[in-house]
Amino acid sequence: MRVKTDGTILTFVVMSSIRQSRIEGVIQEELSLFFQRNAREICLGAMVTVTVVRVSPDLSSAKCYVSIFAGPPKDEVLENIKANAPRIRGEVGRRLKNMKHIPSLTYFIDDSLDYANKIDELLKK
Repeated sequence: MRVKTDGTILTFVVMSSIRQSRIEGVIQEELSLFFQRNAREICLGAMVTVTVVRVSPDLSSAKCYVSIFAGPPKDEVLENIKANAPRIRGEVGRRLKNMKHIPSLTYFIDDSLDYANKIDELLKK
């Protein structure tokens, strides 16, 4: 973490390490492949895209943001993903053999696209 001073205001800039960034990218890629291969079973037939993965500095946990399209309600798909979280983590761990510990994965709906569409509609009015 780096602290910048701008006059009397302190700004904290959080900089993720290169290792964190690489791990985030690899986990995102493996999750995307897993959801692609198991779309019918895990994603209930919906198209699930992993948009962002954020790993904690101690590499013990990761927040995974997913966008869900075309299928059952988003909340239902997310609940099924959360119910299968141990299986998903195990599969990711098997694919990433060079990592000693796989972070615990928690899933959230990425609603940034919905938010952008809402802003766009408001600007059109």
